[in-house]
Amino acid sequence: MEQTSCVIRAGDGVEISYVVIDGSEPAIVILHGLAGSGQEFLSTARALPGRKIILVDQRGHGRSTRLPSDTSREAFVNDVVSVIEGEASGPVHLVGHSMGAHTAMLAAAAHPNLMRTLVLLECGEGSGSDQEHAALSEYFHSWPVPFSDRSAASKFLGDGPLQRAWVDDMEHREDGLHPRFDPEVMVAALTPLAEPRWTEWARVQAPALVVYAGDGMFTEEQKAQFVERGNDVTRVDLPGGSHDAS
Repeated sequence: MEQTSCVIRAGDGVEISYVVIDGSEPAIVILHGLAGSGQEFLSTARALPGRKIILVDQRGHGRSTRLPSDTSREAFVNDVVSVIEGEASGPVHLVGHSMGAHTAMLAAAAHPNLMRTLVLLECGEGSGSDQEHAALSEYFHSWPVPFSDRSAASKFLGDGPLQRAWVDDMEHREDGLHPRFDPEVMVAALTPLAEPRWTEWARVQAPALVVYAGDGMFTEEQKAQFVERGNDVTRVDLPGGSHDAS
């Protein structure tokens, strides 16, 4: 599987890192969730041999600029659009998980000509309350960074799929292992996610596959409403899945 690491510079100077896995088009572009990175989806890319896959580290995440000044939803969308326009010869299949799914939804609404289909994993019109955001902020700030080694990181974080991905992707520095995100940036990125984006969702014309986990973050009422208010939506449920391992 031949892959190339690439970087583009956004209009505000932020560097967006992404990996291109060579293959046939139309390309599949994959967007991770909050505090994640494109590295989480390398196994997904390996399961799609022969296809061109683009794994994007969204701003503030992974190997992209760690401390962007702009964490608006529009900035995230513009970054993804720039990657698509620079790397794909035509409309793409856009896949996103959680925050990345929200980014994908907004990108499809604003740039319908760039999208063939959408796959939205654990997505809604908005996400999270102030209390939930505060709890997540407290959790990220509780990490005893730097971790001395992988074992220490795993012991603190746990052994779930997302936690293993965090450990695998940590940055090695002289003093130990550091996550590839800043807690304050994660909190700043969360805030705009709480705003309902029904207008944009209603504007999406690309066929969308919406995947929900049985133990995910959305209620049945929220799932049903989101699907009902879309235009061309197919829903799939994973009864045994969790939000972070749909």
